[in-house]
Amino acid sequence: MSSPTPFHTLSLPQHSYGLYAERLAAVPRLLADHGLNSRQVLVVTDAHVAAHYLRPLTHHLEKSGRRVRAIVVPPGEQTKASDPLHDVYDAALTSGIDRSTPVLALGGGVVGDLAGFAAATLLRGLPLVHLPTSLIAQVDSSIGGKTGINHAVGKNLIGAFYQPVFVNADPTTLNSLPLREWQSGLAEVVKHALIAAPAFFEELQTYHADVLSREPHRVASVVQRAATIKARIVASDVHEQGQRALLNFGHTFGHALESVCGYGVLTHGEAVFLGMRVALRVSHHLTPHPSLLRALETVQDFPVSAAAQTVARADLMASMQHDKKVKDGQVRFVLLRQIGEAYITADVPTEVIYGAWADTLAESPLTLTTAAGPDE
Repeated sequence: MSSPTPFHTLSLPQHSYGLYAERLAAVPRLLADHGLNSRQVLVVTDAHVAAHYLRPLTHHLEKSGRRVRAIVVPPGEQTKASDPLHDVYDAALTSGIDRSTPVLALGGGVVGDLAGFAAATLLRGLPLVHLPTSLIAQVDSSIGGKTGINHAVGKNLIGAFYQPVFVNADPTTLNSLPLREWQSGLAEVVKHALIAAPAFFEELQTYHADVLSREPHRVASVVQRAATIKARIVASDVHEQGQRALLNFGHTFGHALESVCGYGVLTHGEAVFLGMRVALRVSHHLTPHPSLLRALETVQDFPVSAAAQTVARADLMASMQHDKKVKDGQVRFVLLRQIGEAYITADVPTEVIYGAWADTLAESPLTLTTAAGPDE
């Protein structure tokens, strides 16, 4: 049997790795091809994913002669926290691991971030393999080495860059995603297209209904094209000192919404869709361009299904001050001059941000209050 071939190879100065789209049955062969021959493997997953894929993955691994130690964590963004991380540590350290024991992150972005940070820090580093099962994870979070957990102050503030040995995104795992998760996961696909691939964005516009409804003939193309965009940007800027920061388009605003609303009220993708609406409005105000209005119309067509909730303007502004892109006390925003031309700036008038927040939340399930904060 021939070895699986990656659909893209992410080439980094000191470590390159392949992105594969093979079934879970190929995982043992991929492990062997990459020199991961430890008899024991750690599989970190969540309860929802485990119900679908832990048993078949375990079967394939055990059939190849490996012992599987499965660590199942609760689903949801709340799991990206210190207590669940230490639960993973406890389970791993009582399983007889050594530095050759691979950690297989089976799940979405939360599992990938949590398991990745555990792999980065256990015994000062265990081999990490991403087996993403959600759309966001397959096109974004599993690629590029970002790992970590949230803090009460803000999202993703504790973590490390830690690259996997390889990533294998089984396309059939997307079939079990709830429709809301699929649709919200498209936020990262749309974001990649907006910042770097105008032709891809036009395709997403043309086939919007097919993409939303998960037409099989569109899924593979969308996933692989979006993942390749992410990989190419990461390869040019591994530690987010320049171009890679453009991948945060919509995220400064989206992370603020997640933090203020409480993790889990909005899916991450829904928060990013709203964040991109804000960012596109700010972008068009600063540098008007017809393509930005077309982009806003398209982004508005993606549903946001959160329950009604009131958020305070002052809380959103305060949350943005804790964003990772804050430098010298100034929030730096990723904006667009036109589709495919992203840039970073801290020079955005406060009233422009207020107006973009107000217009965006007025068309969402969220209500914005304008009570002044202590520094307004």
